[in-house]
Amino acid sequence: MYTIATLNKISPKGLALFTEDYEIVPEAEAAQGILVRSQDMQEMEFSPGLLAIARAGAGVNNIPVTRCADQGIVVFNTPGANANAVKELVLTALLITARNLTSAIAWTQTLTDDISKTVEKNKSQFAGHEIKGKTLGVIGLGAIGVLVANAAEDLGMKVIGYDPYLSVKGAHQLHSTIAIEETLDKLLPFCDYVTIHVPFMESTKGMIDAKCFELMKEGACLLNFSRDKLVDENALLEAIEKRKIRDYVTDFPNDKIAGKEHITCIPHLGASTAESEENCARMAVEELMDYIENGNINNSVNYPECSLGRCTTTARIVVLNKNIPAMLGKITGILADMNINIDNLVNRSKGDYACTLVDVDSPVEEEALKKALLVEEGIISVRVISK
Repeated sequence: MYTIATLNKISPKGLALFTEDYEIVPEAEAAQGILVRSQDMQEMEFSPGLLAIARAGAGVNNIPVTRCADQGIVVFNTPGANANAVKELVLTALLITARNLTSAIAWTQTLTDDISKTVEKNKSQFAGHEIKGKTLGVIGLGAIGVLVANAAEDLGMKVIGYDPYLSVKGAHQLHSTIAIEETLDKLLPFCDYVTIHVPFMESTKGMIDAKCFELMKEGACLLNFSRDKLVDENALLEAIEKRKIRDYVTDFPNDKIAGKEHITCIPHLGASTAESEENCARMAVEELMDYIENGNINNSVNYPECSLGRCTTTARIVVLNKNIPAMLGKITGILADMNINIDNLVNRSKGDYACTLVDVDSPVEEEALKKALLVEEGIISVRVISK
């Protein structure tokens, strides 16, 4: 019986994918797999029996990813599962700021007497702009950025994209007329609206800074539905005060910006749709099951993509290790010394970490194999999946 803990409410349609071989347990300490959405895990201690954590969403800043890698815990996320939900909210925000709807609605709700006449007399103060023909800059062309770019062009906008790591898949999904710039310096001065869709990392922290605001078109609007720390908020507030930036719309409110004029804060609703939560839960559950039952790694943020498909041999050996020279030779050498015949093998690396999957056609004594492998420098964990 495999044990799974849930740290947040997970869609029942996702949990329903677990077979009778799985049990949902109340304590994370007793779990082989953890499903999580937003709960902060940075200070959590993990049990030796924990194999994997699956985040039902894209961002993993609530999970200690590197510490997990060092402990042999594979961290999964669900890229693209909530992409449509976020795209629709970005488009909503784009239209809200173009038509000054936040201010207009707030003003209308204050009216008590002779409302129709008051509206007709004062509505001009909320006159906005149409987005057709305006230019949208999309920073980051991953699953969400591509959808936003294509949808905006379908609405008649000119779209300029920026992504130094644009994948072949992403490039093929973009409409052929969308321009791609090599640097932000070439994108920002021409955009009426700018939307951010990049992950939060040390290299992207505060990437939208005073220099970026200086480069932006006078009166541009900035949308952030990616991560809060991507924008230097001191520089943002100064740019708004100078009216260099007309409006800022974000899904990440905090004490510094909430309630400020020309800033619209949405309470982190990007992925908060029934459809998105179901998609994320399904994908997270499938990733956990495939890793636990077959050792396959797909959509991990700390270990490489590594798969041999469904295990059909007598056993599959799963080795997680540091990405250092000669590791594969050491692993196969030890297997040979133990008279373990290799039927199939795949080895992949990603940054500082690597994974080796080995299918064998005879039973393997797991404890003996662990004893032989774990003494080697760089080996993090060893597991045998027997069929």
